[in-house]
Amino acid sequence: MALGNATTLTKLFIVSLMMFGFGFALVPFYYKICEVTGINSGAEQVLVKNTQVDTSRWVTLEFDANTNAGMPWQFKPAQRIMKVHPGQLVQVEYEVVNTSDRAMVGQAVPSYGPRRAGAFFKKIECFCFTPQTLAAGERRRMPVLFVLDPLMDKDVNTVTLSYTFFDTGAQAKTTELRKVLPRG
Repeated sequence: MALGNATTLTKLFIVSLMMFGFGFALVPFYYKICEVTGINSGAEQVLVKNTQVDTSRWVTLEFDANTNAGMPWQFKPAQRIMKVHPGQLVQVEYEVVNTSDRAMVGQAVPSYGPRRAGAFFKKIECFCFTPQTLAAGERRRMPVLFVLDPLMDKDVNTVTLSYTFFDTGAQAKTTELRKVLPRG
């Protein structure tokens, strides 16, 4: 009986080693498939490769920041105005401070002026993609990396990018209360 157990244990050990090795072999295989198919190549690289900068015109960008009523955060762009060429890779920063005495979660929602410009605003990296948790008194600088599509209407010379932060923690608490409280 002991010989059977030793043989089974040896076989299981060899199978485990083979599975472990196969797992390591999958990593370069995965990267090669992504390279060949263009999957997961990174939005920034794709945008930079596929974007032609239109140096024949300038677009003035205005940056705005707001918080939802009663939200104790200070929120502002690091730079209010900038001129760019459509197709140019641009990075700007916004600064936010939680002035309350407790940690809070907020979600930024963008808006554009004129509204039709939003379709040509290609964000690569943005704090608005995920909720932001700030500790009491925490200050943070948050980047936005984007490209204005060179196909944007030629009559659009000024674009305003505005963010409004909403207290998503308060919304979560309200939703939880609605689940707990009886309906009447």
